Amino acid sequence: MEERIVIVGAGQAGGELAAGLRKHGYKGRVLLLGDEAHPPYQRPPLSKGFLQGKVALSDLYLKPLATYERFEIELKTGTRVEAIHRSSREISLGDGSRLGYDKLVLATGGRARPLNLPGLEGARPENLFALRSISDVEAMRGRFVSGNRLVIIGGGYVGLEVAAVAVQLGLQVTLLEAAPRLLSRVTGPEVSSFIERLHRERGVQFRLACEVRGLELDEARRQVRGVSLAYQGVPELLEADLVLVGIGLTPNTELASAAGLAVDNGIVVDEYACTADPDILAVGDCANQPSAYTGGRIRLESVPNAIEHARVAVATLMGKREPYAAIPWFWSDQYGLKLQMVGLSTGYEQCVTRGSAEGKEFSAFYLKDRRVIAADVIGRPAEFMVAKRLVSSRVEVDATRLGDAAVPLNSFAA
Repeated sequence: MEERIVIVGAGQAGGELAAGLRKHGYKGRVLLLGDEAHPPYQRPPLSKGFLQGKVALSDLYLKPLATYERFEIELKTGTRVEAIHRSSREISLGDGSRLGYDKLVLATGGRARPLNLPGLEGARPENLFALRSISDVEAMRGRFVSGNRLVIIGGGYVGLEVAAVAVQLGLQVTLLEAAPRLLSRVTGPEVSSFIERLHRERGVQFRLACEVRGLELDEARRQVRGVSLAYQGVPELLEADLVLVGIGLTPNTELASAAGLAVDNGIVVDEYACTADPDILAVGDCANQPSAYTGGRIRLESVPNAIEHARVAVATLMGKREPYAAIPWFWSDQYGLKLQMVGLSTGYEQCVTRGSAEGKEFSAFYLKDRRVIAADVIGRPAEFMVAKRLVSSRVEVDATRLGDAAVPLNSFAA
C-alpha cells in the first residue's frame, strides 16, 4: 500500500513542507490539510500591502493552485482536524471521517492571543479585531476610512505595521503599550525611540506604560465605543470606531496535547523536528525546538523559521539527518522603510550603533562578551548581510571600531 504523509496546517511551514517532499523525490501520497478556505499564503503582507489594498488576494498565495495538482499534492482546504489517534495512526476530521497516515506532520501555527478583560464575556463586538488571517483583514478593511478612530492594543510589529497603514489612509491612530517603550522585548532603547519617533512624525499617538482596564460597549454589546485605561496614573477613556488587539500569538497545540504529546510553549520536538512519537513531527510557529544559537529551547514565529524548519522536516522524512542550526532573523516594513533583525538581543551587555538615526539609515549591534549576538538594521540591506555573518560566526569585535562608520563592517566578518 502506498505510503501516506499527512500535513495538518496549510500555512507557510505546511506548504513549504509539501512542496519540499516532492522536490526531493518523495513518491508516496502527500495530503495537506488546512482549516482556512485558502491555499497556503504569505502572512507578512496581511498587516501591510494587503491591508492597504496594494497586494491582491491571489498575490498572497505561495503557489498557484495548479502547482499542487502538478506535484500531486492533495490539498484539502476548509478541513478541520479534530483528533489524533496514535495507536491506529489515524486522524479524525470535522466531518466525522477518519484518515490514516504513515507519517504525520503538525504545522498548526498559532492564533492571535485574545484580550482578557472583565465585561467581555459573551460579547462579540463587530469592531474589535485581531490580525492573523485573510478573513481578519477582509473583516477589518471596510472600517479603514479616513477620519475613523483606531485604537491599537499592543506595540509589537503587527500593531506598528497596522498603525503605519492606518495613519497613511487618514485614520486617527492611538497605540497602547503596557511596557515603557515599544518593542522592549526584542530591541534596545535606541531602536525603540527611533520607531516611536518615526510614527509620531506621521501623527500616531502613543500611551506607553499604560494599563488597559476595559472596553466600553454599546447597549447591544455589538460595538466598542471606547477603551478605558490608566495612563501615568490617570484614568482615561479613548473613544474608538475600531480596535485592533495585537498582543501576541498562542501556539495551536491542543491536538498534540490531547494526543499525549509533550507540550511546553509549543509542541516539543528535537533538532530534527521529531516529537517523542516516531511517526509524528511538528514544524513552524507551533513547535518548540532546541536551538544551537541560544543553547536552550526556543519557539520562533517567523517566515524564515517556517521555511528552515520545513526543510529540516523534509530531510528527516526522506531518511536524512540534518539538524536545525539556523540563526533567527525577521523583518518589518513601516512607511516604506525596511527593518531587518537577526539574532535575539536578550541579555545583551552593550548596544553599538552605526549610521544616522536622523537619516533613517542605521544599525544597532547588541554585544555580549565582546561578541555580536543580535543586530537591528534599518534601511541598510547590505549591512544586514554582514550582520548575519557576525552573529553566526561569534567572532570577538572591538566595540569602538564597530561604532566607527569609517571602519568597513566587512572587516569584522572576515
